[in-house]
Amino acid sequence: MTGPALLHPAVRDRLAELGAPLEVMECDPALADTAAFVEAYGVPLDRSANTIVVASKGTEPTYVVCVVLATTSLDVNRVVRREMGVRKASFAGADPVRALTGMEIGGVTPFGLPDDLPILIDARVMDPPWIVLGGGNRSSKLKLAPSWLAMLPSARVVADLAIGR
Repeated sequence: MTGPALLHPAVRDRLAELGAPLEVMECDPALADTAAFVEAYGVPLDRSANTIVVASKGTEPTYVVCVVLATTSLDVNRVVRREMGVRKASFAGADPVRALTGMEIGGVTPFGLPDDLPILIDARVMDPPWIVLGGGNRSSKLKLAPSWLAMLPSARVVADLAIGR
């Protein structure tokens, strides 16, 4: 399998709907996590973006998806928590991520998510001419202009969503 056929079906459908020009990169699932991926495939760390699901604490958690460059760390305790309007938040576990997105950690992407799921994008993600992020599974990555992220229905660019490392 190559090209768009590698992608999670919901991701492929959303990208086709948007008409986003992109490159689909095949990835060994064992190398899908950012550090291993950039080393194995020669993608610069500052062009690699992570998609992270955050959950509020409590009996009925709410969720938000955050996109940050791999050279930064998500500011969960201050900025994300404030953006969510909650007192406490943390990274969502693998089971809730799978149930919410239909995707595995290491392959989650903002494309193909439910339209009502908020997507927060760190402003630095929008700076490079292209980025690489998950393809909706651990066997593919997307290389595209970050401007396509802002075209998603529930996406919002947030200054300082992440902290530089």
